[in-house]
Amino acid sequence: MKLLILGATGPTGRHVVDLALRSGDSVTAFVRNPAALGDLADRVAPVTGDATSTRDVSAAAVGQDAVISALGAGTSLRANGLFTRASAAVIGATAEAGVSRLVWLSSFGVGHTFDWSSGRQKLIYRTLLRSLYADKVIADERIRSSGLDWTVVYPTRLTHGPARGAFRADDRLPMKGNPTISRADVAAFMHQAAHGGEWIHRSPVITD
Repeated sequence: MKLLILGATGPTGRHVVDLALRSGDSVTAFVRNPAALGDLADRVAPVTGDATSTRDVSAAAVGQDAVISALGAGTSLRANGLFTRASAAVIGATAEAGVSRLVWLSSFGVGHTFDWSSGRQKLIYRTLLRSLYADKVIADERIRSSGLDWTVVYPTRLTHGPARGAFRADDRLPMKGNPTISRADVAAFMHQAAHGGEWIHRSPVITD
């Protein structure tokens, strides 16, 4: 399968790239800084660009079977329009390139999943993460209205632990406390979703 991976050098995207290569996929890694690919540079097709630019993403999307977006805001608590602008760019680019499959990484607590979070989580989402999550709400809804074969993934709090392979995923997954899931497991789920049709037009919550 030919995959375009956005955020390929990020903490989750790197796991997606590694999985895709181990599975024999042809990987195009969309990055801002190709030097960040390190030892992967000779194993992927690197494309340098801006994920909020339709032109840049469209050029990379030509000939791909699917797009996986693992874009993140890093340590910033403000999105500065990253996800709204990137979603618009990806939707426009996939239309131009003739790619219909998109797997998009969001966050638990965004949009409809807010209602399933704990009281402590809701306080954090309404204060510390308010700007970031407001931007993601717009992006996610835009993707769901795009006409693409989308999957929007809502992981609980991300960790850097190893893959366990025993995660839970469902359209509705109410929970208590502050559950977590490793980025490696999220990457595995996204990679699997891109290869099948089970999660098309669905918004799964995923957690350990």
